[in-house]
Amino acid sequence: MQRKSRVSCLFTPGRVYSFNHSIDVEEFMKLPFATVALWMMLAPFAAAQQGEMPVLSVTGEGQVAVAPDMAVISLGVVHVDETAGAAMAQVSEDATALINALLERGVAVRDIQTAQLSVGPVWSAYDSNERTITGFEARNTVRVRVRDLDGLGEILDEVLAVGANTFNGLSFELQDSSTVEAEARAAAVRDAMQKAAELSGAADLTLGPVLSLSEGVEGPRPEMFAAAARSADVPIAAGELLVTARVSMQFALEP
Repeated sequence: MQRKSRVSCLFTPGRVYSFNHSIDVEEFMKLPFATVALWMMLAPFAAAQQGEMPVLSVTGEGQVAVAPDMAVISLGVVHVDETAGAAMAQVSEDATALINALLERGVAVRDIQTAQLSVGPVWSAYDSNERTITGFEARNTVRVRVRDLDGLGEILDEVLAVGANTFNGLSFELQDSSTVEAEARAAAVRDAMQKAAELSGAADLTLGPVLSLSEGVEGPRPEMFAAAARSADVPIAAGELLVTARVSMQFALEP
């Protein structure tokens, strides 16, 4: 006695079709594994198309404001001299004093990193057809993480005093943003679920299970309000950082 197997298949992305096809069990077992696996995965979709249920798609957003606990500064020294060696020697001397001042203020060695070290010619102006080298410029820039924000103003004041003559910027960050990001994600999911409940209720439908969920996190980024001075030497306003999470959710809808 021959046994038959009935399978369903799916074609054309975006639109579901199904068909029934009877084959011998022995013939079915001889099919390539990839073909059998594909039929098994698509069979539920083919069956579901008999009674397609409506789907609700919503997005949610969650934001958490938090005070930063670390500053990142970029500063250094630059000098111009008649020779490249003389310019670099002066820069090296001042950069050493700068780094020592940072270490004495409690900045860890791992938080000090050379970001740029260069030397190059300084050319004359375009007043004549021929340009000449008038000297050499040497530059040493360091990137510094300051974890003690209360002492940030004093640190800036001291490094400027020992020879730092270039300041390329300051930013505030979080040493560990994972906890705040988790809070923002949870707030985003709550926001999306609230929207879904409101929309389904307005449509007089019952909210079913979650079909899909995806997320993205932005931040931390500076928030312009709420500033506080950190030092009387160089006044610093740390403000707040804003961590934002967004989620996209799909729910089944039931009559």
